[in-house]
Amino acid sequence: MPLDKAYDPSKYEADIYHLWEKSGAFTPEGNAALRAGKGSVEPFSIIMPPPNANGNLHAGHAMYLVEDVLARYARMQGRPTLWLPGADHAGIETQVVYERVLAAEGKSRFDLGREPFYDAALAFTKQNMGNVTTQLRSLGFSVDWSKFQFTLDADILTTVYETFRRMHADGLIYRGARIVNWCPHCRSSFSDIELKYREQLDPLYYIKYGPFVIATVRPETKFGDTAIAVNPKDDRYNKLIGTTIQAEDLLGPVKFQVIGDDFVAPEFGTGVVKVTPAHDPNDWEMGQRHHLEVKQVIGTDGLLTSLAGKYAGMTVADARAATAHDLQERGLMDHVDMNYSHSVAFHDRCGTLIEPLVTDQWWLKVDKLKKPAIAAIQSDEIQFYPTRFKKQAIDWLENLHDWNISRQNWFGIHIPIYYNATTDTSLPEYIVATDEAEAIKTYGPGGYEAETDVFDTWFSSGQWPYATLMATGDFDQFYPTSVMATARDILYLWVTRMIMFGIYRTGQVPFKDVYLWGTVNDAAGKKMSKSKGNVINPLEMTSKYGTDALRLALTIGVTPGTGGSLSVEKIEGYRNFCNKLWNVARFIIEKLPENYSPTAPEPKSLADKWILTKLAGATKQITKDIEGYRFSEAGQAVYSLLWNDFADWYIEASKAETNIDVLAHCLETILKLAHPIAPFVTEAIWQQMAWQKQNLIVSAWPETGKSYPADAKTFQTIIDLVSAIRIQSIALGLAKPKLVHSSKELIGENADIIQGLAKLGSLEYSEKGKGLAINYAGPNAWLDIEKSSIDDYKSRLQSELAEKTAYLEKLDKQLANDRLPDHIREQTMARKAEASLIATKLAEQIASVG
Repeated sequence: MPLDKAYDPSKYEADIYHLWEKSGAFTPEGNAALRAGKGSVEPFSIIMPPPNANGNLHAGHAMYLVEDVLARYARMQGRPTLWLPGADHAGIETQVVYERVLAAEGKSRFDLGREPFYDAALAFTKQNMGNVTTQLRSLGFSVDWSKFQFTLDADILTTVYETFRRMHADGLIYRGARIVNWCPHCRSSFSDIELKYREQLDPLYYIKYGPFVIATVRPETKFGDTAIAVNPKDDRYNKLIGTTIQAEDLLGPVKFQVIGDDFVAPEFGTGVVKVTPAHDPNDWEMGQRHHLEVKQVIGTDGLLTSLAGKYAGMTVADARAATAHDLQERGLMDHVDMNYSHSVAFHDRCGTLIEPLVTDQWWLKVDKLKKPAIAAIQSDEIQFYPTRFKKQAIDWLENLHDWNISRQNWFGIHIPIYYNATTDTSLPEYIVATDEAEAIKTYGPGGYEAETDVFDTWFSSGQWPYATLMATGDFDQFYPTSVMATARDILYLWVTRMIMFGIYRTGQVPFKDVYLWGTVNDAAGKKMSKSKGNVINPLEMTSKYGTDALRLALTIGVTPGTGGSLSVEKIEGYRNFCNKLWNVARFIIEKLPENYSPTAPEPKSLADKWILTKLAGATKQITKDIEGYRFSEAGQAVYSLLWNDFADWYIEASKAETNIDVLAHCLETILKLAHPIAPFVTEAIWQQMAWQKQNLIVSAWPETGKSYPADAKTFQTIIDLVSAIRIQSIALGLAKPKLVHSSKELIGENADIIQGLAKLGSLEYSEKGKGLAINYAGPNAWLDIEKSSIDDYKSRLQSELAEKTAYLEKLDKQLANDRLPDHIREQTMARKAEASLIATKLAEQIASVG
């Protein structure tokens, strides 16, 4: 059946995906026929980073195509391949999203209550999960849907709870009151890497503390001060270390001990700081070193406590204004710097200002966990792509402190703890238990209270590789997994934690390689955001231009760890590639006999040998690129092979002497090489090749074929000659010019193909040339034109060069201006680089004219 005249993705994509899924190609057993007789083959596995099941996919999720490329490539190699999909309940992220849904209805989670809110949020998550899986399918991701996992599935919870139980038994889990990052809106603690920092201007208040003047941006926390600190090397104050001062305060006279601590920066403010251990992480550390009292003056609701006296019940902002006013009224304010710039932490999900607070939390000791993880990375048992992330992972792990694993949000995995609610002190303070039966057995009916805190989502998702494979029964065959591919911004949040957990629970690393992709930016290289209005919806793009066009645009030009730009124009450009592939295939298939049966391609011409050599080189290079995680290079090689080599040159050359076996072989090989990146259009074409006995998705990856380097070099010289003739003919406005040459072998023996490709009127052999010399690295050849035409051409080139030279001088004068704004300088330098390149080309053309 002949192909349609144009490729319409919407006509094929859904049916092709159904074909793959129905055939079982996505399962490890799906390409068993291909593996038959190959003996033992190393399995290949990837665990999908579970997208949050609380909304739609975005451009970042489309980068999962990296994993799809690897999975499709491994499948075609005949390796048992498992790409395991899943979704994340996402804890506080989902809670924030669902609270916005409630707010739109005029409700809050407090209106529902804890358990009803959890149930409603779970239902919301499951509804969105179906939406997410549909979108993953639409992007062509070849995951094994029969093994889909959700972070709240019973089997996953069993593994998470068992890990907690083991860690607790090993003495790695403890409960303690320590300073944490607290979000008053979410009423929960968060880790440092879940915060966003903003530079902002605030008043810096200089307050009188007895004999000292102390600079602070937070006068409202002064009711929690428990010491005055100076640097022991500061000669202004070090003699006072160890003394006690008395100062007037808004709530009456107070006494403070003066301590010496190297943390104090003598150059900040007056070199004296107040120490508030309950409300500043650095002050907390000083308090621990000097055994200071902890006085909590801000509650978990973000309001001042009773320790603040008449300011109790105020918000932090109101209390700050009130205390500043009253200090001024009482003569306790020395002066105020109104424009102090400093970095302030906000919760990255809800945007609320973070309050450092001391609260009871569950903590995980990390020293014993991080050492084997560091060793595995240092020894390259786990390899990072790009390699620079190896050092970053090690540095972060080396500086990792005990991890606060508890959160106070209402949606998440509950920490399996039951407390003693009886008066019997002989019973344990708490037990680790996953259900009430154990609590009843220990404390009796009604004699216990369940922990309401939930796990930090990274505690559960950090166990994702082994937890999922244990749940599906694939652990023994597919663990450790082959590669973890994910976004670079969760290297610390997730990747390092998976390494720690994996080694702790299994004694093995969770994956052998880590590939990190960067952010997907807009055409100007700016991060996409709704506020900027520069977001590209991947599903809109696939609907308009086809999934393969988006996948190619996200592959070519996108570097690992750095990311790349995505634009509608770029996607549209790669739609043209898909159309080109389709048209090439249609041209070839129409040339083949109705019952065509392929045979090994036997080259008959220089062009045949050239394209087979190109094909062999591309196959070798693309294989190396995919295995080396150089996906952009692999995509560019496929693009160049099809468009530049096969379509532009070989197909045109083959019109003079057609070799259908070479044409069919090249098409088949190009489809295989392109399939991991552009699966839909390649499979659609493959299904029209009647001689194929299996689907492209499970066909064998092409082997590097035979090369003919000497003959390929000869044909490349012909291509260079034809290219030079085309350029000169266009520049001179020539139609079917005459070529004079001095080569009976290269040019004379290939006159027909050169004449056809270069659209020459005729060719003439001559030992002595005449006309305009062709500038290329081959035998002498000339375009037979009059000297006057050559002189006019040269004069035109010289005039254009003079214009470019004058333009470059003008740009140099602009760049010499030291006051030129940075963005204008950058634009001017770009224009200069472009003009310089054109000027160089013009000079080369003038030189070639002679």
